[in-house]
Amino acid sequence: MLNYEKLGFKCGIEAHQQIEGLKLFCSCPTINSTKEPDIKIERRLRAVAGETGEIDIAARHEMAKGKYFIYEGNSEDVCNVEYDSEPPHSINQNALDVALEVALLLKAKIVDVIQVMRKTVIDGSNTGGFQRTALVAMDGYIETSKGKVSIPTICLEEEAAQKIEETKEYTKFRLDRLGIPLIEIGTGTEIKNPEHAKEVASILGMMLRSTGKVKRGLGTIRQDVNISIAKGARTEIKGFQELKSIPKVIEYEVERQLNETKQNKKIEQTVRKAEPNLTTSFLRPMPGAARMYPETDIPVIKITKERIEEIRKKLPKLLTEKEKDFEKKYKINNELAKELISHEKFEDYIGKFKNIEPQQIANILINIPKEIKTRFDVNTASLTDENFEEVLRYLNEGKIAKEAVIELLTEAAKGKKVDISKFKTISLGNLEEEIKEIISQKPGLTIGAYMGLAMAKYRGKVDGKKVMEILKKFVK
Repeated sequence: MLNYEKLGFKCGIEAHQQIEGLKLFCSCPTINSTKEPDIKIERRLRAVAGETGEIDIAARHEMAKGKYFIYEGNSEDVCNVEYDSEPPHSINQNALDVALEVALLLKAKIVDVIQVMRKTVIDGSNTGGFQRTALVAMDGYIETSKGKVSIPTICLEEEAAQKIEETKEYTKFRLDRLGIPLIEIGTGTEIKNPEHAKEVASILGMMLRSTGKVKRGLGTIRQDVNISIAKGARTEIKGFQELKSIPKVIEYEVERQLNETKQNKKIEQTVRKAEPNLTTSFLRPMPGAARMYPETDIPVIKITKERIEEIRKKLPKLLTEKEKDFEKKYKINNELAKELISHEKFEDYIGKFKNIEPQQIANILINIPKEIKTRFDVNTASLTDENFEEVLRYLNEGKIAKEAVIELLTEAAKGKKVDISKFKTISLGNLEEEIKEIISQKPGLTIGAYMGLAMAKYRGKVDGKKVMEILKKFVK
């Protein structure tokens, strides 16, 4: 096992999280339209000098490829701002408030004035040849199992276009993603080892989700990891989408640098891509300060103390705190609580269906779909809030027993209409008489055996607890 401390291991993370709502510099929605493109443009890009008067090395590298770029989009969520044929509109104030909220959750110091900058990017991912970014806050931190990890910078920037095809001559991009507001959180280098890096990324993701204002799903949050060892060089690894891949990719990169140092090879600072097989591949040289220059189309934004205090008053509870609240309030375990905090309807159902215990509602929402998938190999992704609400209503009204829930939801997952006719409950009086009949027909069995016989006959029509209560009256 590698001794990361002896290797002089240094590691920092950049987390990028999309924000819900409208795009950062126009009024287009952040819906990532899947409609057929009704706009197509082609363009070539060239690098320009930054504030230092020099052209960035990474931009030179991309420009040397000589490619042209094809952009496609649907007018449902793309406009002239994305085409770079119209100046940016005023910054999205709601997105800025979300970034300020995240900064306060990270205990960072918010800047007095926000200056939007242009960052030269000519790999085609931005139609104008640059990405707009703004520093929002500095000097925050998070608590981890291995101590504090600093957060030197929190930025608000625009998301890049999505690459959909690449050849030697051109790269094709989809414009729907371009311009979505993106929070970028950069950590310090206090990360101790690959597993610690995964923990830090997990904590940042939890804090971002705690706002309830960020996008969810594959591709809406990404991590870039910067690592180095004493005899190696800083490497930025891009493209992490799954937390579980972070440790293995870091381990690979450290091993790669170790092997190259053993061969007396000079290791250059580079940007590399995290591959699906958990290795890394070269993308481009490491960019530097030469790619940054001010955005003159957008005025500076003053952040008042009053604005900060208004946001501070409404700071949300962290999801980890909500988990503990759920465990205590509803008497459920931690794993169930973790899944339920993101289920918007859970507490609504508790208020609406008062004849069902919260633990049972939790089980129906979280565990029953998993059981359906495991037992019946049925995809439960199609189950809707309406499906759950209908079944819960029948259960709450006593029209079905809890044993019928899994069968009804299985039918709904298959696209069939929920039909409770075969699960119509029977009265307690009739149930008691029929259980006495079962006992008389097969005398001398154990209470467990009678329970099996009764449930086989009445599964989905009666509550198992009621059957056991009746059996205890007649079986000693």
